[in-house]
Amino acid sequence: MQHSPASPPAPDLQYMASCELPMPWATFELHAFLEPSTGKEHLAITLGDVSDGAPVLARLHSECLTGDTLFSQRCDCGAQLENALKRIAAEGRGILLYLRQEGRGIGLINKIRAYRLQEQGADTVEANHQLGFADDLRSYAICAPMFRHFGIQSLRLMTNNPRKIDALKQFDISTERVEHIAGSTTSNARYLATKAHKLGHLLPQAPAHSPVDDN
Repeated sequence: MQHSPASPPAPDLQYMASCELPMPWATFELHAFLEPSTGKEHLAITLGDVSDGAPVLARLHSECLTGDTLFSQRCDCGAQLENALKRIAAEGRGILLYLRQEGRGIGLINKIRAYRLQEQGADTVEANHQLGFADDLRSYAICAPMFRHFGIQSLRLMTNNPRKIDALKQFDISTERVEHIAGSTTSNARYLATKAHKLGHLLPQAPAHSPVDDN
């Protein structure tokens, strides 16, 4: 697929292996990719024929160890991951990209440091700034070669983050937004409010304060 001159270059990516992945909702296919420049291993989880040219129900999910595997209620990540897989299973066709971009790109250790700052009163954006990081260090350029691998050019993307839509459009991937609300709790109310007010996420209005925040 040809990109316009304004499109940023997509990083190199190597397809490595695939296998079946039985889950509670369906038996998916799990595909592993290696990003040689960083050594990161990214995953694609697919169901059904995603290369038939029709728009594909999709999710870009950045790794969140605390939310995805440790059941943290400080964020909505685990709930969003589970809900996306359930929606793909219900439709019988779709793809989820699992991107190794922990803590909006700052890494797990710095994410834990950010948690401590949040417990001391900072919100998730302020904590990143106090650690010397930007609001969000994630890049979605890695998604372009992953989608090309499967012959996908049109998405129905489950997201509340307009930045994801804008990033994919730079790579000539037609993208329609599908609202993806899941995992609101009393513990992550301030986190969700910060995402809405400071990061531009399209979320219902959330309370301005909560005892803890997340990254």
